[in-house]
Amino acid sequence: MSQARYTREDATPPAGGRTFDADLNFLVRWAGPLGLVARAMLAYIFIVEGVGKIAGYSGVASYMQAHDVDGRLLPLVIVTELGGGLLVLFGLKTRWAAIALFGFCVLTALFFHTASDQAVELQKNVAMAGGFLTLAICGPGPWSLDTWRGRAV
Repeated sequence: MSQARYTREDATPPAGGRTFDADLNFLVRWAGPLGLVARAMLAYIFIVEGVGKIAGYSGVASYMQAHDVDGRLLPLVIVTELGGGLLVLFGLKTRWAAIALFGFCVLTALFFHTASDQAVELQKNVAMAGGFLTLAICGPGPWSLDTWRGRAV
């Protein structure tokens, strides 16, 4: 499986002059910190919501049951949101966590956000699913525990 490469050589314009995309070369040069910021932005809502579900456990279980989802699945939901969010944040087992959160976003959209008054929530979940799918494909980037562990071996 190929993994995205982040090198300075990729950031230089080809011989023969400047290209339109050369203005975006700073993205490659800053791939480490920008990747960390992107992962933190994706993970933020899941970490906060996972903690919130622990705090409001009975209310969330009732909400799930009102939408025909067994409330006994709530511990799995919490582990997926909080655990997956933390794994994405730190860049540990990132691709697996991203795939899990991709599926979580799609299922949440289908089970809880198909009503006409839930259009924004549906769109948000679809967009986040796309972000997690991209993360699963491209990997966590150089500023991640996955990359650090790869170098340490």
